[in-house]
Amino acid sequence: MTFKALQNNDTVNSRTLLHEAIPLTGTMVSGTYGKFKTEDNIKNYSHGMFQSVYDYPYLSSSANHIFDITVGLSTEGGLYSKIATTAGQQSKKKNIYNQMSQVLMGYDHTGSILPFDEDGDIVAGGKKITDAFIIPFSRMLVKDEIKKETFQMKIGVSGSSSGYDTPFGIGNSHIVTISDIGAATEYRVNSPAGEYGILYATGSTIASHGDLLNVDSGRKTSINGKDYWYAGLLFYQAGVAVLTSSLFMSCSAAAGGFGDGQLGIGIHHTANTIGLAFGYSPYNNTLGRLDDILTGSSISASADYLRHRIQNIQFNNTTELNSTIYFCRANHNEFNYSSNPTYISKSKIRVKSIASDQPVSYITTVGLYNNNNELLATAKLSEPLQKTPSNEYVLRVRLDY
Repeated sequence: MTFKALQNNDTVNSRTLLHEAIPLTGTMVSGTYGKFKTEDNIKNYSHGMFQSVYDYPYLSSSANHIFDITVGLSTEGGLYSKIATTAGQQSKKKNIYNQMSQVLMGYDHTGSILPFDEDGDIVAGGKKITDAFIIPFSRMLVKDEIKKETFQMKIGVSGSSSGYDTPFGIGNSHIVTISDIGAATEYRVNSPAGEYGILYATGSTIASHGDLLNVDSGRKTSINGKDYWYAGLLFYQAGVAVLTSSLFMSCSAAAGGFGDGQLGIGIHHTANTIGLAFGYSPYNNTLGRLDDILTGSSISASADYLRHRIQNIQFNNTTELNSTIYFCRANHNEFNYSSNPTYISKSKIRVKSIASDQPVSYITTVGLYNNNNELLATAKLSEPLQKTPSNEYVLRVRLDY
């Protein structure tokens, strides 16, 4: 066995990003495995803090956790004071909001928890997301992070009570698409949890109701000449989507909304749709306003309302593969002999029959050692390489981690 010290120019570091496409269809999320309360792939917990979605019945050994759904309401928002203290889980919704904003947004200079900011420009102030659906995705799906500008969620917002079998409206005409368009170059870095992007919403046009998204709302921006409405935040490394509740809230006071355009987005419908177009309740066959749902229902029930409206979620994940490449150089005058005891027989080299012949050795393994001569890694060659004073090799060893 022969040793040779590696020099600085013998090593190089590289970084490779691997991506997988992750499709989460609405049939799986919204109830493939049962009707309403018998959805076996949906797990609700006794603590009632969140709801978990699996790809198979969760009691199955082959079930994989996909994501959770929960609700957070800030004490600074207009809905918190209206929460029913018992059925509405007031303290739990407050605690969830504070916990998630603490982890994802951090603290300001006074030590106070920063609320979710609609456009990510915390210094400039602006609108805050005070009432939100929060969706943490499974690490199994996200891997190291969600790839920027690949996230898309389609949500049915039809107010029709046509039933569970058609939860997304008639002919897919009542669909709002939420995406992180432009995030590849416009993401934010002012979060303790890593990078995050702004989620934007677009909607179709319906003849009887006008634009599906509220044309009167000022909470929108233009990207590539097209209007998009602020819909929430997406934290890439954390794998968490925060959807503003106002995405499903009418901004029209006449339609039962807040009237002040809180957070800016709304569904532009007439008053006879209760100003919501969100809630066909699978449990009691009634329509419900989102503000009533968030304040009067449990977190699990609120999660059901959102989940039964998810038509599709898709994104690409990212696996970061770091590598160190070692160039192990065997020059013409190196590694021509072996220290293996079997290389010698009666004080003679086995591979030489004539004393004047060139020495010959065979390289089969490369070992990487630290400064204390401790073996750290080995690399096996597919076949032995014959080494003589008349040839040279450069063996490229790649260590991934």
